[in-house]
Amino acid sequence: MDIALKEAKAAESRGEVPIGAVVVDANSGDIIAQAGNQTEADLDPTAHAEILAIRQAAQKLGSARLPECDLYVTLEPCTMCATAISFARIRRLYFGAYDSKGGGVDHGARFFTQPTCHHTPEVYGGIRERDCADLLKAFFAKKR
Repeated sequence: MDIALKEAKAAESRGEVPIGAVVVDANSGDIIAQAGNQTEADLDPTAHAEILAIRQAAQKLGSARLPECDLYVTLEPCTMCATAISFARIRRLYFGAYDSKGGGVDHGARFFTQPTCHHTPEVYGGIRERDCADLLKAFFAKKR
């Protein structure tokens, strides 16, 4: 989660919402991919940290399926990202802050509990929750 937080801070320095994600090889613990939000820079509403990290990992491993990978992200994924996590067959999802407004895992659509969800990863929320939440709160406080 430390590296995901670094990616989130780097995203913030670029004017992006500070969210970071890291894909890790579940067997070796090696980092396969890491990214921060790039929606503003790319003018792409799908350029969330999770999506970018999953894309990088898939390219690096040469497969659209990542069943031996874990994903660390600083904020509860939205429904779009939860769907991508499911499609990629990510083994475990670890996230930091909960997102009662935009989350799609423990809040909102709760995508992994839907009958249309093909794969449900193991989910662990609240990892470094305070650090992740404080980063987001400070970012949005500056915007107001």
